[in-house]
Amino acid sequence: MKYDLVLVRFGEITIKGRNRNRFEAMLLTQIKQALIAMPALEYVRGYARAYIHLNGESYEQVAARLKDIFGIFTFSPVISSTQELETIRERSLELMRSLNPAPKTFKVSVKRGWKQYPHDSVEMNHLVGAHVLRNTPDLKVDVRSPEAELKIDIQHENTYIYCEVVKGAGGFPLGMNGKAMLLLSGGIDSPVAGWMAMRKGLKVEAVHFHSYPFTSEEAKEKVITLAKRLAYYSGKIKLHLVPFTELQTKLAQSGHDSLIITLMRRSMLKITEKLAQQSGALAIVTGDSLGQVASQTLGSMNVIGRSASLPMLRPLVMMDKQDIIGYAERIGTFQTSILPFEDCCTLFVPKSPATNPDLKLVERIEAHLGDEFERLIEEAVQGTEVLVLREDGGLEVDGERKEEDAWF
Repeated sequence: MKYDLVLVRFGEITIKGRNRNRFEAMLLTQIKQALIAMPALEYVRGYARAYIHLNGESYEQVAARLKDIFGIFTFSPVISSTQELETIRERSLELMRSLNPAPKTFKVSVKRGWKQYPHDSVEMNHLVGAHVLRNTPDLKVDVRSPEAELKIDIQHENTYIYCEVVKGAGGFPLGMNGKAMLLLSGGIDSPVAGWMAMRKGLKVEAVHFHSYPFTSEEAKEKVITLAKRLAYYSGKIKLHLVPFTELQTKLAQSGHDSLIITLMRRSMLKITEKLAQQSGALAIVTGDSLGQVASQTLGSMNVIGRSASLPMLRPLVMMDKQDIIGYAERIGTFQTSILPFEDCCTLFVPKSPATNPDLKLVERIEAHLGDEFERLIEEAVQGTEVLVLREDGGLEVDGERKEEDAWF
C-alpha cells in the first residue's frame, strides 16, 4: 500500500495545560530533526497530533525513526480522501484489500471531527461497511473482536483512513524536563536507566569512571559504544571519562575491605556532583535496582546516596533483571553490555562487601583520609576527558570534530 501521510498522536504532553503548546512545538521540532534526511516530507501540526505528508518518501523508513522519538504516543500510516462519500468508500476498500495477511473479520469506526458532514457516524459505518462487504466476499463483520478495524476520521479539510496503530516511545520530548548526569558503566542496567531518563524528558550527560591500566582500552571503547547508541535517541550525548585510578587505589589501601564499594560509589557521586555543577544538571541518574548487588541494598543506597545533595533518580529500582534485559534488547545496548571487559566497579571487590554499612563509620573513614581525599577527588574532576557523540556516529572532543575511526 502506498500511504499518503502519517498521523502522529502526542502522548502525556496533551495534559500539560498552559505549557502544552511549548511541549508540542518542541516535539514537532525534534521529529523534523530526526527525519531531516528525507527533505520531501511536509509537516502540519494539529490539535494533539501532527500530520507528516510523505510526498513519495518511504513510510517504512519514517516509521522506523518515529518509533524511537520520545513524546510520541502512537502513529498510523494513512491514506487520505476527499469528503465525497463514493471516494471515501473506494479508498476504504482499497486499503482493506491491501492488508497482508488479509483479515477474515473487520469493523468500521467512523469519527466526525467535522460535525457538519451530511452523514452521522452510525450512517457512515453502514455506508462504508456495506460497500467493503459487497466487494470482498470472504470478509465478515465482527464488532466485538475484529481482525482489522477500519478507522475513518472525517475532518473539515480532509478525510483520513487507516487500520494500523503503531505504539511510539511515549514520555516527553527530550530536554523538556531539564538535565541530569547519568552514571554509565559498561553493564546492562545503566544504559537502560539513561534511556528511561531521556524518555521522561531529561537531557542526559553520561559519566564513566575508568581505572587505566587496571581497566582496558576495550572497556573504555565499550562505554563509548554504549553512549553512541544512546546518542541515537538524543541526537548527541556528552560523555565524561573520569580517571579514577589514584582515588580507587587510595580507597583500596584504607584497610576497610568490606566498605570499599561503599566508599568508591560515594566518591563517584561526589565527583559527578561537581561535574553536574559545571554542566547545569539538577539530578543524578543511576542504574540501581533494589537488592541486585551489595551496593544496591536499601541500607547501601541510603549511605551512598547521602554523599550527594542532588536528587538521585533510579528508574530501575523496582524492576526485575529480566525486565531490564528486555529493555536493553529493545533499545539496542544489550549485545554491547555483555562484552567481557572489566570496568572499575569490578576491581578490588571484597569477598564480603557490606550490605548494611554504618554511615557514621563511613564518614569517619573519609574524614581520616582528609585533604588527600579531597585533592584526589578534585584531580579526578580536573582530569576528566569530555567527548561529544553524535547521532550520525561522529565524535567531537572538547568541541572539535574528530574522525570516527580514531575512536571506534
